[in-house]
Amino acid sequence: MAQLVFFSGTMDSGKSTLALQMDHNHAARGREGLIFSRNDRAGAAVLSSRLGLAVPAEEVTDATDFWDEVVRRRVHGGRVDYLICDEVQFYSPRQVEQLARLVDEMEVDVFGFGITTDFRTHLFPGSARMLELADRVERLQVEALCWCGARATHNARTVNGIMVTEGEQVVVGDTDRVEDVGYEVLCRRHHVRRVTAASVHAASLSPETLPLGE
Repeated sequence: MAQLVFFSGTMDSGKSTLALQMDHNHAARGREGLIFSRNDRAGAAVLSSRLGLAVPAEEVTDATDFWDEVVRRRVHGGRVDYLICDEVQFYSPRQVEQLARLVDEMEVDVFGFGITTDFRTHLFPGSARMLELADRVERLQVEALCWCGARATHNARTVNGIMVTEGEQVVVGDTDRVEDVGYEVLCRRHHVRRVTAASVHAASLSPETLPLGE
C-alpha cells in the first residue's frame, strides 16, 4: 500500500541527502519516480545536498498541480511509482492535499522532506499540512549542532550575523553566508536569547590547547 511519508528535521540534518539516497534506492529496484523541489539553494530545477551532490528536478511553483503532473505522464504511457518532494515547507496546503490524493487514489508513494518551523518558530503551512495528513512522520536521526555543541532544534535567520525575528516567512539564503540574509541552526536556549555564532565569535567547538610547562 502506498504511503505519504514526511521526513522532517532542521537545516543541516541531511534531508536532501536522504532524498537523493531514497531516489537512488527505489530506481535501483526498477521503480520510476519524479523528483520535485522548490527554492533549492543551488537554483531552480535542481535538488542539491550540502555534501555536493545534485540532480535535476521539477521546480515547484504556485501553479504546480501534482495530480495533473502524474495524470499527464500516465496518459502518455509513462510510469510514476513514487515522488520525491524536497523543500515541502514551501508547498501550499492544497499541493500537499494533492500529494495525499495521489497516494490514496493512484497508489503513488510520496516521500516529502522539509523543515517544520520557520525562523520565528512558526509552522510553515506546507509542513503543517504534511503533519496533519502524513501516514508516517520520520524525524531525521542526523543531529545538526548549535555553535555551542548542543543539539540544534531551531532555525534562525540572520542579517549580517545578527539574528532577526521579523520579516517575510520565505527568504532564500544559505547557512554558509555571513553577510546579508543567512540562516543558522541553534539550540532552543540560544534561539530564545538570540545568540548566534557570529555574536560570540564562535570559531571552534574545541577549547584552546593549554600551554605546556617548560
